[in-house]
Amino acid sequence: MNNRSSQTISMLIWRSVGQAVTLAVLAGFVLPFSYGLVHHYQEKQQHIQQLASLLTTSASTADGADIVADQVNVLLENEPTIQSIVFYSTSKPISDVNQSLDDWRNALFADTVSFNYPVVSKYEDDNEAGADNAASDRQIASTLSESMANAPSTNQLTDDSAKNSALIGYINITMDVKLLRLHWFQSVLWLWLTTVVLIVIFALYIFRKLNWPVKDIEALTDICQTITKNSELEQLPIIPQRFNFQELTQIKKALVILFGRLQEAKIGYETLAAFEQQLHNKDVSLDVQLHNFQSMITHELKTSLNAIVGGLQLLDYESLTREQKDAVEIISDGSDKLVLSLDHIIQLNQIQKGQIRIHTNEFNPLQLISDLLVKFEPIASQKGLELISNIHHIDYSLHGDSAKIQQILSILLNNAIKFTPTGQVIISSQLTHFDKSNRWKISVKDTGIGIDSDHIEDIFNPFFQVDSSQTRQYEGSGIGLPVVKQMAQLMGATIEVDSTLGSGTEFTLTVAMPNQQQSRQQRLLNGLTIIYYYDQETGALFNELEYLGARVICHQDVQQVMNEIRAQKVDMVMFAEDVLADKAELLAKLIRQHENEESVQRALLIYWYPQHQARYVDNFEYGLKAAGIDYCHSSNYTDKALSDLLKRWLVWT
Repeated sequence: MNNRSSQTISMLIWRSVGQAVTLAVLAGFVLPFSYGLVHHYQEKQQHIQQLASLLTTSASTADGADIVADQVNVLLENEPTIQSIVFYSTSKPISDVNQSLDDWRNALFADTVSFNYPVVSKYEDDNEAGADNAASDRQIASTLSESMANAPSTNQLTDDSAKNSALIGYINITMDVKLLRLHWFQSVLWLWLTTVVLIVIFALYIFRKLNWPVKDIEALTDICQTITKNSELEQLPIIPQRFNFQELTQIKKALVILFGRLQEAKIGYETLAAFEQQLHNKDVSLDVQLHNFQSMITHELKTSLNAIVGGLQLLDYESLTREQKDAVEIISDGSDKLVLSLDHIIQLNQIQKGQIRIHTNEFNPLQLISDLLVKFEPIASQKGLELISNIHHIDYSLHGDSAKIQQILSILLNNAIKFTPTGQVIISSQLTHFDKSNRWKISVKDTGIGIDSDHIEDIFNPFFQVDSSQTRQYEGSGIGLPVVKQMAQLMGATIEVDSTLGSGTEFTLTVAMPNQQQSRQQRLLNGLTIIYYYDQETGALFNELEYLGARVICHQDVQQVMNEIRAQKVDMVMFAEDVLADKAELLAKLIRQHENEESVQRALLIYWYPQHQARYVDNFEYGLKAAGIDYCHSSNYTDKALSDLLKRWLVWT
């Protein structure tokens, strides 16, 4: 992973060019200095060799000592780089060491360098002249030694004596390399300064050329920052471009096109959001009208049926004739079925509107099953069916809503008896104990007509009938099983179906209930005051909050909510799922403003949104949280899921 900090293009360009110029200047100094100095050193060495050749020639004659002395004085005065010239006599040749490989090292680092050149005396190769020539050579060597005293130790000796020659000594010339470097540097200093000035001028020119695209890039960067920081920008600012670079022109064109598309998408989104809001308002209005219609029609029907049932009860049954008694029984049976269907419709409507609450109590499951058997055994016997109970646990006390469990089992038993022509109906009970909970599993199995596998998922839909013809054999409104499903979900229970067409059906209800000790510990919200703000209906959340031990205050008006907050300490404010996001945002701002002004404890604000709006949560969540709402969550929750959420939120808060 790359952890290097980000940098701008302009910084990269300036840094790169600066590094290139620095390297160029260093290369311009080091390379010419090294090569030029070595070359100058080699030229000076050749010049000294020429001077040494002149000296050795003069010294090889018998009367050349004075000439050599004069030449040495002249050289020392006119050649400042020659430190000393000395002669030392020897008749033994010294081996020559090639110093050409040391030119670089000597030129760059040495302080002085010495060179030795042989001095020879020519003579005739005969025996008679040998003694005289030897005496002459000794005289020359003695004279040269006196004229060039104080000879230093040699570094390099050469012997190139030819035939008919005699070695009389060596001339040693010492060169001051340090002074040579100083003189050479002074001679080329102005050239170097001129070169550096030209390089700097050229670098400034390059910088100026590169600064053109940099300015345009910086202008594009400023525009991008403006767009990023201003989310409400409706018009793209003018993008300045001084130079028509093709790449930057393409980027500018792409930015203009993308901004235009973004504005079109924004307009489309706003139109879609407005349309969605209209649909939501219509849906809410239709739901309200539907619920009002259902309430009205069920109320009217229930009123009429109550009149019929009351009238039947006023009849003197003993004084009726046999035909009248049969008619009254038919009317009474039909009214009872219609009353039961209406009760189921009312219950289903109340569950959907969140008006049914969970009332937990301690009960005995064996007693509950016994009451069901007492109620339905006469009905089963009347049809010739056998009603059997299979209990797989001992006597035990459970903690739950026994009334709703009994109603669910009553509907299942009634359907099992209704759709079983012959055979038996079995109710089974199993109880499993865990550390913190109990699981009660009750099944109702019959040997009736069964259900086609294609219709298993549809039987829980309201008013669904497998045989929808007008002449169906088994009567029913198709509302009992939807009530079973809704009540089971309300309690956090599950209902499963296993059926084979022509062989029978088995319904299994599984209810998870806390043990007595755990149920006492589940009062999570004991001592907390919660304001529940809703638009049309309180919903099931109100019941869940009360079940968890909270003191819940319901309000539909913003002003009432604010009055409640000003009057007492409020721990939470929950917005029901039917409250629109803009209303919740307005109320949240008012609450947070009041808390800041009065310096009171901060309340936890939670917004519940409908499940069908989960995919649009990004559209309104930011505005809600900016207004002060702490959490936004879908209304898809159960008892345990809600308690887990509240535990987590309370800990974070």
